[in-house]
Amino acid sequence: MGQAQELINGIQKGLLQWYDFKEGSAVLYIGDKNTPLAQMLLEKGMEVTCASLELPEDGLWPEYKEYFDYIICIEALETQANPIFFLTLFYKVLKRDGIMLLGMNNRMGIRYFCGDRDIYTNRCFDGIEGYRRIYSKREDVFKGRSYHMAEIRGMLRASGWEKFRFYSVFSDLRNPSLIYSEEFLPNEDLANRILPFYNYPYTVFMNERMLYEDLVDNGMFHQMANAYLIECTTEGMFSDIDHVTLSMDRGRERALFTILHPSGSVEKRAAYPEGRERLRRFAEHGNDLTKHGILVVNARMENDSYVMPYIKGEVSQLYLKRLIRTDKEKFLQEMDHFRDLILQSSDIIKEDIGDGAGAMLRKGYLDMVPLNSFHINGEFVFYDQEFCEENYPANAVITRMLTTFYSGNCELNKYIPIEEMFARYKLTEQIGRWRGMENAFLLKLLNAESLQIYYGRHRVSDDNINSNRQRVNCSDMEYRKIFIDIFKNIDTRKLILFGSGNFTKKFLALYQQHYSVYAIVDNNAGKWGEKINGIEIQPPEILKQLDKEEYKVIVCIKNYASVVSQLEAMGITEYSIYDANIGYERKQGHIRQDGGEKPQKKYHVGYISGVFDLFHVGHLNMFKRAKEQCDYLIVGVVTDDGVRNFKKVEPFVPFEERIEMVRSCRYVDEAVEIPLEYNDTREAYKLYHFDCQFSGSDYIDRPAWISNREFLERNGSELVFFPYTESTSSSKMKALIEKKLI
Repeated sequence: MGQAQELINGIQKGLLQWYDFKEGSAVLYIGDKNTPLAQMLLEKGMEVTCASLELPEDGLWPEYKEYFDYIICIEALETQANPIFFLTLFYKVLKRDGIMLLGMNNRMGIRYFCGDRDIYTNRCFDGIEGYRRIYSKREDVFKGRSYHMAEIRGMLRASGWEKFRFYSVFSDLRNPSLIYSEEFLPNEDLANRILPFYNYPYTVFMNERMLYEDLVDNGMFHQMANAYLIECTTEGMFSDIDHVTLSMDRGRERALFTILHPSGSVEKRAAYPEGRERLRRFAEHGNDLTKHGILVVNARMENDSYVMPYIKGEVSQLYLKRLIRTDKEKFLQEMDHFRDLILQSSDIIKEDIGDGAGAMLRKGYLDMVPLNSFHINGEFVFYDQEFCEENYPANAVITRMLTTFYSGNCELNKYIPIEEMFARYKLTEQIGRWRGMENAFLLKLLNAESLQIYYGRHRVSDDNINSNRQRVNCSDMEYRKIFIDIFKNIDTRKLILFGSGNFTKKFLALYQQHYSVYAIVDNNAGKWGEKINGIEIQPPEILKQLDKEEYKVIVCIKNYASVVSQLEAMGITEYSIYDANIGYERKQGHIRQDGGEKPQKKYHVGYISGVFDLFHVGHLNMFKRAKEQCDYLIVGVVTDDGVRNFKKVEPFVPFEERIEMVRSCRYVDEAVEIPLEYNDTREAYKLYHFDCQFSGSDYIDRPAWISNREFLERNGSELVFFPYTESTSSSKMKALIEKKLI
């Protein structure tokens, strides 16, 4: 089993691995014995009987009357047209003090209101509408359906169950991270805690993370949970647990359960034996912080668990969010105090000398962030300080304090932009370094590389959400005019970009070589006179100096509504909006064959990307093989900065010479520069709309390339690997040169 699949199995086991099963119990598991949950039960030493619901309805399991201590049925009842029959049957085969655990998706889950496809019908909004469209005719074949909380309660009572308790599961049953009993409501910033997973992320048009706080405030949190774990009993007792936080994606050594008990204690357990030693470090770190005058929640080790009292105080994240909205001066004072606590948390082994590097801490506690602390009686009190790095820059911890505070709460930037906070703490000069350290920490902690394909299939990007939202807001004709045909009439008009931020920089990186930009305008007077790619930023008043028939404006701003209103107030109707998630056809280059005679070769447009340093026969073979399969071959060449940034080496041959050698090859129809910041397969496809990307077979098993293949296939393109030329490579040639053997 590969590492990725082992991690995925662990995530799915987490749904029930925290549950206090009685050792040696008899369990009826509805499902295959090879599923992760069944394997988890066997690992716990249970006597497991696996069964299917695809059985005749008469005479089922008569020998099992009142036999099982537990019945576990996850995502199975929804596939049956008559779930009440099976619930009645389960009642009969369960011991009187036994427990039934049902895992069921909620058809009124917030994910579906955000645009996710129904898990059973693979269409949007079917569940919300009660499946009236999909199962409206007699001839419609039933494939499964979800139920909302009231429907599940009704089915349980109709089949004889009177004692049951709902747990709300986020993100869902297959990717659980937070579990709450129906009597308990979260008092933390869930936008930072939950990364939503979707059945089909490409249709999602609303950011689910932005809604959790309002659901809690309006008493809708449990009713709109994405899924439920329902604990049912005939005469027995419910579990002594109100809330569970899961971190199964961290792997066996770091996976933990944080369990809140109704008695008021919080217990941390290692999910696997390999992680028990890490729990002891919690106590060590707490003692060390206390010695340095940092307030820490009192905690202790009990057997193999780390136990602390449940604190009813306000989480610092929520306290600071409230302050930034209501009292900016007080917010800044409190953030300064938080920063000072980070500097106080450990011995300083190198003082801040004003060079941008800041102070060096003997121990850097990476989770000294508002999310992992309380605000009690005017002081910050910390908990869960699991991660500690020796000889760590204080600025890296301070940066993490800020990024976690703003993460998932983009609207906070309208009060005080995060860039202002970076400048306040003198982080700006080396912010790339500090954010890079944080990203490296998170990528390792969350096994992001191993789980890249998995995440790619189920998580949605902000760009995707924005694009889908724009389609919802417009009619078909409006959407095409404003967002799709942005280069229409550009041949006869001056192109003016409105905005000078990241969207404009991306537009220029991708399209400036194909379209001449006349001017850049921006409302921010502080940017007037600056230049981007040699083009001066000017005030919008220059638009009044030109004839409206003389130019076209492309708005390159993420939140564009106010600018559109401004243009319309000026009487400007010839404008479009650049959507960074859409791939626009470029002006120059190939002409696609969308009709008429079919191309003689398998593909019309092919694409290859690479450095092509020390051009050799392996490169030539790849170009030749690719050209044999496509009519028009585009080759993207990595810039010198790209080589330095991503391969961490210095190119032997400068970019201008490398691209000229590629361009001169008779198999190459067009050689293009790969933009430094927009260099992946997705950006290349959006720009060139190729039918196939070719690559060397040495990349075939890398997660990033498997993810690229899935992306291309979703968009009607392909990824083909050619055998790697073993005898010759740029790396081997460089090694020989460096050894002065040639």
